[in-house]
Amino acid sequence: MTDTDYMKLALDLADKGAGLANPNPLVGAVIVKQGRIIGRGWHQAYGQPHAERNALADCLENPKGADLYVTLEPCCHYGKTPPCTEAIINAGISRVIIGSSDPNPLVAGKGKEILENHGISVTQGVLKQECDALNQIFFHYIQTGTPYVIMKYAMTMDGKIAAYTGKSQWISGAPARQHVQETRRRLMGIMTGVGTIITDNPRLTCRIEGARSPVRIICDTHLNTPLSSYVVQTAKTYPTILATCCKDENKQSAFLNAGCQILITPVKDGHVDLKDLMLKLGKQGIDSILLEGGAALNWSALNSGIVKKVQTYLAPKLLGGAGAKSPVGGIGAKDPDHGFFLSLPAITVIGTDLLLESEVYPCLQES
Repeated sequence: MTDTDYMKLALDLADKGAGLANPNPLVGAVIVKQGRIIGRGWHQAYGQPHAERNALADCLENPKGADLYVTLEPCCHYGKTPPCTEAIINAGISRVIIGSSDPNPLVAGKGKEILENHGISVTQGVLKQECDALNQIFFHYIQTGTPYVIMKYAMTMDGKIAAYTGKSQWISGAPARQHVQETRRRLMGIMTGVGTIITDNPRLTCRIEGARSPVRIICDTHLNTPLSSYVVQTAKTYPTILATCCKDENKQSAFLNAGCQILITPVKDGHVDLKDLMLKLGKQGIDSILLEGGAALNWSALNSGIVKKVQTYLAPKLLGGAGAKSPVGGIGAKDPDHGFFLSLPAITVIGTDLLLESEVYPCLQES
């Protein structure tokens, strides 16, 4: 097997930590000695040992003289756990093969340097593109301190997210809806607006058995979320944040007593300041958010620049209706040159639907 083959195994291991390691990166490691795999490991959960230490603990024999394949540059600082460079050096590893460099200022090339200073051969950039893609969320979060926001919606082929009656269940098929649950499992937060809460009374939980549900974030400028809503009634079970501009302590008290957390932001265009909200959520360790908003919140999120990726579930249906809603509302762009530009989408077939995933480019939209 080649370096690429072993790194592919490490990537597969790393993905096992999805939804559990946040806000830490996903990392996998494989230890090879004389052409045999003697240890495997991944970062299983936040606060627990890193992939390299787990792989060393898994070794079937002494790893001295072995090669270590790891998807991300080994850490070299004390955090929740001791530095992995220390464990690698003490184990007598002779060569380390790295996928991605770590942009964390506490590491950022220092891990590689320390290993080389101790006589360990380091090869960097093996399957770099794949390793970088695995930690797109972590890289954004560690560099900006704000969550990586994915705007998700399902629409028909004529661009409708609901019929003219307002009914939207279901635009997409069961396999696509299950895929959404998997995305909820992987991300730390899920955000919607008070309008969606009032209209649909959603759960905003992950329906995958045994999986952690994301922190629920409701954008509610005036604190109009019904106390009888599911998100409020279950706030002591599933963490729930109400982002608001309302400073009325009497109004806040009922939500606080129900177990909700309240985050106050400045007013921006008559609504919650989404940029300020992202900074506050980032400080709480929330590294990623699935935005499942209505047309108005989607427009505000795009216009504020917080959306980094768009997931469009495209159903082979036509609904029509001049008044039927489209995914993005608001005032809209003044002309095609001032719209929000997306990268060429990655396209996945899920059941009878298509999933289109695009990065959001910096746009010319005037604020």
